[in-house]
Amino acid sequence: MPLGDPEGGLFEYTTEGLPESVFAVTVPVSDIGRATEFYSDVLGFSILGEDGPRAYIQRGNCRIILEKSEKAGVDTGIYLEVDSPYNSRRRLIDEGVRFASDPARGPFGTFVSILDPDGNRISLIEGGAGFRLRTSP
Repeated sequence: MPLGDPEGGLFEYTTEGLPESVFAVTVPVSDIGRATEFYSDVLGFSILGEDGPRAYIQRGNCRIILEKSEKAGVDTGIYLEVDSPYNSRRRLIDEGVRFASDPARGPFGTFVSILDPDGNRISLIEGGAGFRLRTSP
């Protein structure tokens, strides 16, 4: 329940203070150097910096924090937008990337899942014009 206006007036919330988008996500990795190499050389992320157990990378509006952890090798639940998961798959096969799934249709569009060097699952999903929410009848 809202506390209201601290000055004693009435205030009705609309969308103030609600999330707008995902700013950044964290991926657990066992080796920061190996992870930054994969995400920069293979997926095209720029390395913004490192501070001990973390590296900060970005590509477009997508920001990832690579964090040293003993819990690496998880299904991150992260879906990165690509022009086409089929183009991504073809390109990443040539890079020797391991795949967790073939391209498949999901509720938000077609996606393919890859594994980073630690076995973290990252999905690549069609974006832009390819996005159409698919619901059951």
